[in-house]
Amino acid sequence: MERWKQILISPDSSILETMRIIDKSTLQFAAVVDESKNLLGTVTDGDIRRGILKGTSLESQITSVMNTKPVFEKEGKKAFYYKQVMRKRKLKQLPIINEQHKVVRILFSDDVDQALQKENVVILMAGGLGTRLRPLTDNIPKPMLKVGDKPILETIIESFKNFGFSNFILCVNYKKELIQDYFQEGTALGVNITYVEETKRLGTAGALSLLKEKPKVPFFVMNGDLLTKINFEQLLDFHLESNAQATMCVREYEYQIPYGVIETDHRKLLSIVEKPVHKSFVNAGIYMLNPDTLNHVPAGEFFDMPDLFKKVMETEKAAAFPLREYWLDIGRIADYEKANGDFRGVFL
Repeated sequence: MERWKQILISPDSSILETMRIIDKSTLQFAAVVDESKNLLGTVTDGDIRRGILKGTSLESQITSVMNTKPVFEKEGKKAFYYKQVMRKRKLKQLPIINEQHKVVRILFSDDVDQALQKENVVILMAGGLGTRLRPLTDNIPKPMLKVGDKPILETIIESFKNFGFSNFILCVNYKKELIQDYFQEGTALGVNITYVEETKRLGTAGALSLLKEKPKVPFFVMNGDLLTKINFEQLLDFHLESNAQATMCVREYEYQIPYGVIETDHRKLLSIVEKPVHKSFVNAGIYMLNPDTLNHVPAGEFFDMPDLFKKVMETEKAAAFPLREYWLDIGRIADYEKANGDFRGVFL
C-alpha cells in the first residue's frame, strides 16, 4: 500500500486512534476524509499536542483538533510547482485533490525531491578572468563573487537543483582552487560536482572537448556569471519539443538611436523618425545541447558557443528559447552592484 493511504482517517476517529496511526506511519501527519475520500481537514502531531494542552480528551473525535482549512493543491501540475508551494509555505506534506475535492495523493517533501531528479548534466563555465570586474576579481574568480550572502555560482547551482538537476560539471581555470575548495564534490549542497580544468583559454564551447565522456541525454551549458530565474525544466521541455540539436536562450534587448533617422530615395527625403527604439534578440549565455553537437567541437582549440551554433545550423536544427524571466549578466561593476540590490527581492 502507498504510504499516504495509511494516513487517511475518518472524522469519527478519536484523537487516541489518530495518534497511533501517526506514530505507526512515522509521517507525523494524517488527512481526515469522508466516505468518498473528500478532504475535510488535516492533523499533525503538533495539532494533537496543542489540543492536549487545552484539555481536550484523547477520546474526543479528531475533528476537535484538526485543521479545517488545510493547504492543498489540485492534481495535474509539475513536481517543481508543488515543491515551490511546500517550500514557501514550509510544508512537509501536501494533499493533492481532484476536481471533486477527493484526495488522490499526499506528497511528502522527500517524494517531491525524488520525483524531480533528472539525469541531465549541467555544465557551468566558471573559468573566466573577470577582467571588467577588477579590482574585485584580482584575488577571486568572478563566479565566486558574493551576491547576497553566497557566491554567484552557488546560487546558479541551487537554482538548477530546485528543478531536479543535480549532476554538475564545472569548467574552471582562473584561480580554480578557490572554486574546487569551496564546492568540492557538491555534498554540502546535495549535488554531484566534477571538474574540467582548462590549461589554456578555450572559449565558451571549446572546454566541452575536455569532457571525459559524452553525456547520454541533452545537457545544459551556462555561463557561471549569470543570475536568472529561468525555469530550467521548461527549457528542457522546449528543447525536446522543438526536436532541435541545440537551443539557445535569447533575451530581448532594446537600444535607442540618439538621433533622428532619415530614410531617403536618392536625393528625395522620405521620412524622419526621431530617436527610434530598436529591439533585437541577443544571446543570454544559457544553452541546451544534444550529445552529438560535441562532434562539432574541435579538440584543444579556442571555440565559442556562437561558433558551435553556426556549425549546427549548417546541417541541423537550432532553436531559440526567449527568456521572459529575470536575467542579469554580471560583467561590470555596475552589474554587480545591481545584482546585490536585486537579490533579496528576486531570489529570497
